[in-house]
Amino acid sequence: NTPKGFDCSGFTSYVYKRAGYKLDRSTRTQYKNMNAIRVPKPGDLVFFRTSGSRISHVGIYVGQYKFIHAPSSGKSVSYADIRNTYWKPRYAGSRSVFRR
Repeated sequence: NTPKGFDCSGFTSYVYKRAGYKLDRSTRTQYKNMNAIRVPKPGDLVFFRTSGSRISHVGIYVGQYKFIHAPSSGKSVSYADIRNTYWKPRYAGSRSVFRR
């Protein structure tokens, strides 16, 4: 959960902490405890089910169907498109720290 090595929720926690917000450390508790939203805006979190039916991955929405995330151990933080064939069927929803 530092720039030396992130998992997905460590990355989102780190970025939000730098902006002055405290997030839960795990992907599932971030999903559970944040405000549900229908359409993400830049800075909101997007969640995925990559391991069966449970929430298991998170990224930060940046706009234009793109999000930034820590894909897996040993890989660099990168951008991905929510619409691609891997992410689209695994999309579980979006959450925000902001009330709308």
